[in-house]
Amino acid sequence: MTSIHEPPGGARAAVILTHGAGANADTPLLRAVANELARLGCIAVRYTLPFRLARPAGPPRAGEAARDREGLRAQAEEARRRWNVPVCLGGHSYGGRQSSLLAAAEPDLAAGLLLLSYPLHPPGKPDQPRTAHFPDLKCPCTFAHGTRDAFGSIAEMEAALRLIPGRVRLAVVEGAGHDLKGGRDVTFCEGFVASLG
Repeated sequence: MTSIHEPPGGARAAVILTHGAGANADTPLLRAVANELARLGCIAVRYTLPFRLARPAGPPRAGEAARDREGLRAQAEEARRRWNVPVCLGGHSYGGRQSSLLAAAEPDLAAGLLLLSYPLHPPGKPDQPRTAHFPDLKCPCTFAHGTRDAFGSIAEMEAALRLIPGRVRLAVVEGAGHDLKGGRDVTFCEGFVASLG
């Protein structure tokens, strides 16, 4: 399932946005981000990952991540063919993590990453970081992260982002938890679009 948000004029890029482990692409956060990206001149595609299409509820099962990344790859390739613009990947939590893993494995696939509430580690388990692929991220990366997110503090995010060799921007959303206030503040989209050049 996809929903497309197009800008009124020509597009400077297309952004494939995916969702977290407990949702689909029809969340208030993804709708707000997609609308803002379209206002800023990007095509935004809200994409429901294969694990969610297979099951209406529950988190992804072990082994489903590879299929989700394959679905993301197919969406990126379709967007490139359809609109002939640079394609970026991103999403909330699990979806953002899968986007970043794919971009690290295939550096030419994404022109940029927009990662919302990146799940830096499981809540309460900072000794289990999800950053092994960060040194392989070459495209511009924008991370939007709340000051009350249990999946990583701002200080932990700042330290982890130093592992990324490419251009990195951390947009701090004050008072927000893992849901980023449901998209009531999406001003970080401006910095992301500016990072694309």
